[in-house]
Amino acid sequence: MRACLTILLAIITVIAKAQTYQPAKVLPKAMAFYGKAMGKLADEAYTEAIPLLEKAISLDNNYVDAYLSLAGVQGQLKNYTLAVQYYELAKAKDTVYFKPYNLPYSINLAGLGRFDSALAAVNSYLSIPNLDPITQKSGEYRKKCYSFAINYQQKHQYPSYIFNPINLGDSINSPQSEYLPSLSVDDSLLVFTRRGEKGGEYFYSSNMQGAKQFTAAKQIPGDLNQEIFKGAITVSADGEWMIFAGNIDGKTHGDYDLYICYYTPTGWSDPENLGENINSPFWDSSPTLSPDKRALYFSSKRPGGFGGSDLYVSYRDARGKWGEAINMGAAINTRGDEQAPFIHADNQTLYFTSNGLPGYGGSDLFVIRRGPANDWSEPENLGYPINTIENEGSMAVAPNGIDAYYASDRGDSKGGLDLYQFELRPGIRPSKTVYVKGFVYDSKTKKGLPSNVELIDNSTGKPLMLVQTDETGYYFTTLPTGSDFTFNVNRHGYLFYSKQYSLHDKAADSTYRENIYLQPIELNAAIVLKNVQFENKDYQLKEASKIELSKVVQLLKDNPTIHIAIYGYTDNVGKPEDNLLLSEKRSKTVVDYFIVQGIDGTRLQHKGFGAAKPIADNGTEAGRALNRRTELVVVGM
Repeated sequence: MRACLTILLAIITVIAKAQTYQPAKVLPKAMAFYGKAMGKLADEAYTEAIPLLEKAISLDNNYVDAYLSLAGVQGQLKNYTLAVQYYELAKAKDTVYFKPYNLPYSINLAGLGRFDSALAAVNSYLSIPNLDPITQKSGEYRKKCYSFAINYQQKHQYPSYIFNPINLGDSINSPQSEYLPSLSVDDSLLVFTRRGEKGGEYFYSSNMQGAKQFTAAKQIPGDLNQEIFKGAITVSADGEWMIFAGNIDGKTHGDYDLYICYYTPTGWSDPENLGENINSPFWDSSPTLSPDKRALYFSSKRPGGFGGSDLYVSYRDARGKWGEAINMGAAINTRGDEQAPFIHADNQTLYFTSNGLPGYGGSDLFVIRRGPANDWSEPENLGYPINTIENEGSMAVAPNGIDAYYASDRGDSKGGLDLYQFELRPGIRPSKTVYVKGFVYDSKTKKGLPSNVELIDNSTGKPLMLVQTDETGYYFTTLPTGSDFTFNVNRHGYLFYSKQYSLHDKAADSTYRENIYLQPIELNAAIVLKNVQFENKDYQLKEASKIELSKVVQLLKDNPTIHIAIYGYTDNVGKPEDNLLLSEKRSKTVVDYFIVQGIDGTRLQHKGFGAAKPIADNGTEAGRALNRRTELVVVGM
């Protein structure tokens, strides 16, 4: 809005003639107060200029320049309603004199969301011949923004949506600015950045208690707050890691770098630079970590991108090493600045800001969604009133997919930027999530096993999460509701674990617990291949079976000395001889699949047992379903 006031003051110096308003005939006393107001405006003392301009108008109610300047000041203070009122009072005095002011008038109309009126006003301005090239360019830019806003409104109708940001209150906000919020996956921990009273930036945290009630924010202890040059911070989904941007003397590769701290029994560890695969000699900031801690998204100004700052991603491999940062591409990054990414707990929905994509003016918030092929959708503007004519900052969204948190300097701010909570409207929400947690154990010793837990979306067959357990075997992650998933667990020296889980009907924010027991690879060790499925009374494999069978193939390749047998079983429905033949054909189908995948047939056996050896009551459907099974047994080492 400061640019708006600059345009307004420039226009004042250009107008020389008018049909009705005669500046030279303004009462001298009114002009004196107006002159004092201009002095205050030159010093950016906007609130002090207001009473002086009001006094000038009270002395001469035809003082159009005073109305216009007062409108400009109110616009600078984001009091758009008052600004529009004063512009319209000035316009009523003299429409010809007012015409060049249609540009700042349009900006304030847009500030109120009145984009149709704003477009009409800016078109009136652009019809003036021989415009100053700078203000003409500004007018054309605003026209483009207003046209976008009108088109967006026509395509996205949400009349029942109410945008009502709620200040998080004295527990979180202070007379200083708070911004860049980040949440743990269960909403239990909120971290953010606060501007210091004497400059610098500091990291604070707060815990949620009850229904969106936060404890008093405290400065995060440890060395991560000792350095004064810091910026954005993010917390991992499980609350165990913090990654932040900083310029730590002796530990940086150049400008701002990304650092990581780990939570320990004695508090947060010392910051560690994330290394050259992520950091560059240039500005690297705005980190956000995927819920499985396998992908780190951030913004960087390094050369080779598409604009000022671009979004990048780095992937962490099974050994814990971060790969080289990859630019997220021209479909997302522009000639402008893309910053403040936030990946939701569903691991599919990412929000960010951009001033290069079409929008309302300045930086807008956008959303992209990951597709089945691991590609990203086209960026979608979040729309008005979340996006405005101002610069929008970062946003975090709770796991429920509804509650969002962002920084704003609204009228009820405690000072500067405050953190607010609001509800996202339908259409731009991420998937709701459920919490999935448990332990991976050794089936014999019952001791926890550090392992990789892979979660596959059954509808696509693609991995959605890859979670590393801690040293005790504990894992914690989220999954989007509405789908079914397969859990695969692998650890060297053990038979893999694979099981399908139906989570499509689980309520959002509910917790799903699953303890997993792995069997050591030894003679006669056996597992049921729970996800190997066949058509009814047939021996053709269903496509979904290949998710689990691929894990058996990998097991055999990783352990080239073991030999296995595949045993097929049925329930007792039908003729015994038919069941025996069906189980035999099914077990052979599985072995044939392994051979096609490159496994030596001499390492493989198969046998069908029909309805023999039931493991459950055949008198119930649930029992019969358990008896229809395919087993893997280690028969040779």
